[in-house]
Amino acid sequence: MINRITASPIYGSLLLLLLFGDIGYSQFDPYQLGRGIHAMSTDEGIFLSWRSYPQDAHNEISFQLLRNEKELLPSGQQLTNHLDPNGKISDSYQLLTYANGDLISTSSKLQPWAEEYQKIDLQTPKGYHINDGSIGDLDGDGQLELLIKMENRSHDNSHKGYTDPVLLHAYEMDGELMWSIDLGINIRAGAHYTQMMVADLDGDHIAEIICKTAPGTKDGLSNYLSRGPAAADDDTADYRNEHGYIISGPEYLTVFDGRTGRELSTTRYLPPRHPDTEYPSSAQLKELWGDGYGNRVDRFLAGVAYFDQLPSVVMCRGYYTRTTLAAWDYRDGELTQRWFFDTQDHEDLRSYSGQGAHSLSVGDVDGDGLDEIMYGAMAIDHDGQPLYSTHYDHGDATHLADIIPEREGLEFFMPHESAGRVHDGITNPALSVRDARTGQVLWTKHQIGDIGRGLSADITDEYPGMEVWASAGLGVYSSLGEKISDLIPSINFAIWWDGDLQRELLDKNQITKWHPTHLDTLLLAPDAQSNNGTKSTPVLSGDIMGDWREEVIWRSLDDQSLYIYSTPIPTDYSVPSLLFDRNYRLALIWQNVAYNQPPHPSYDIQSKAIKY
Repeated sequence: MINRITASPIYGSLLLLLLFGDIGYSQFDPYQLGRGIHAMSTDEGIFLSWRSYPQDAHNEISFQLLRNEKELLPSGQQLTNHLDPNGKISDSYQLLTYANGDLISTSSKLQPWAEEYQKIDLQTPKGYHINDGSIGDLDGDGQLELLIKMENRSHDNSHKGYTDPVLLHAYEMDGELMWSIDLGINIRAGAHYTQMMVADLDGDHIAEIICKTAPGTKDGLSNYLSRGPAAADDDTADYRNEHGYIISGPEYLTVFDGRTGRELSTTRYLPPRHPDTEYPSSAQLKELWGDGYGNRVDRFLAGVAYFDQLPSVVMCRGYYTRTTLAAWDYRDGELTQRWFFDTQDHEDLRSYSGQGAHSLSVGDVDGDGLDEIMYGAMAIDHDGQPLYSTHYDHGDATHLADIIPEREGLEFFMPHESAGRVHDGITNPALSVRDARTGQVLWTKHQIGDIGRGLSADITDEYPGMEVWASAGLGVYSSLGEKISDLIPSINFAIWWDGDLQRELLDKNQITKWHPTHLDTLLLAPDAQSNNGTKSTPVLSGDIMGDWREEVIWRSLDDQSLYIYSTPIPTDYSVPSLLFDRNYRLALIWQNVAYNQPPHPSYDIQSKAIKY
């Protein structure tokens, strides 16, 4: 008889090194996070789900389930979900994991959720509402924590008006508030201003938080910033002009400690509004950025990428005209600049101006083990050098994925805002699919107007690869550009939810399944609401617990709670947790950026699936 072993963090790490070899860390390490088992009450009983690792088949990994310390599911099981029709919410469950028949770990006792969701009560200040979220191991305990952006009054860059300070709250999954950062009155609130990156930047297995800051920002210890250029600033200064814009005054980039929210390092934000002064005139701003009132100068994007063994942060400014990207490393307690890309640096780079989107994507598109930045209609190599530009101009949404599985490498899909516009002999298409490595345009569809949104997901098994569609009545197209339906589904998020390998649609507070002639509603969350107005996006969505299917986090109607929904549907498929794919993990980091977009893995999920 095999003795039961409860794996300690040290034992578990050593064992995983033996089983899986050297483990690299990123935003969080999936191996460190364990199997992520959770249980929920459903109409059919208690449904349980847990993670599969990529090497499970190689190491003959199997599972056993206990209910109330008695065998429920015998050892030797390889599926990573189970429906217990006789289970009750008062029962406790444990997952036992075996390698080559030997017991290697036993999970802690687990109590089921009382509903098909987990409710987390937050400490939302009066008048504020919950906005975008992110996840990371903020305290090094091997569990995921939540970072939530909270706003009161906010405005788009194109709209004047005063806003209230943006707050960043860190929570344990049980709702315990870890700390709160107040970005202050000199950081404007809105989708294009605060892009919060959560990642383990220095390799200590504890995530840091990095974002744009200013005089008046208070860290998680309620102290004003005091490092670098913030040491001698005036934290009582109010740099808002009569229209509520902030187009003068110091600008910073700050790294905060995940455990406490304490300021770790602050440097000047790159690039500044103007190279010579912190108080540029409207005419100077218009010359540099395209308008003088504070719209285009404050269009920010951000991402995390691997340019060596540890992740770097890429902070971006501008995409309608002048375009800049700055890569930063956080090592040994200090922020240092790795590279800087600016379309004004050289005449040859002017063709890269105006190519950005309201989002970006990150991934290794050329197979060298290092990441590139897909910046709308152009791409930047891992060393900050231009990779290519399609010259198709700005768009709202971008999608980097294995859209066409029979082709080698990744593809990139985006709609374009100025469809039909002709410049330099090039006509902007309504949407385009390109080779992500070379920029070769594989196919386009043409129409005139602002094609504001587009989405790519494998929503039918009748055609290989992922389907794509966009607004303005363009229809649904196969991965090769064949029109397959006029029934356009929602164009916001996609989610793996039911038991097959196709993806479902996530929009507002519901999940639907697309068919060529109709839509089926799989989930409607009546007590939940989406974010960001017509964008109708969740707080966060991705594979954050359980098996390979994805979770969605919505805010409550009163903005006092979060609802984490996970699928209650059994499946015969086992797929390694999507967290093991670097492109996917990095997409969870940048999901909160500007116009939020869903994460995609770097592979066709059908190539990884095993059916039992």
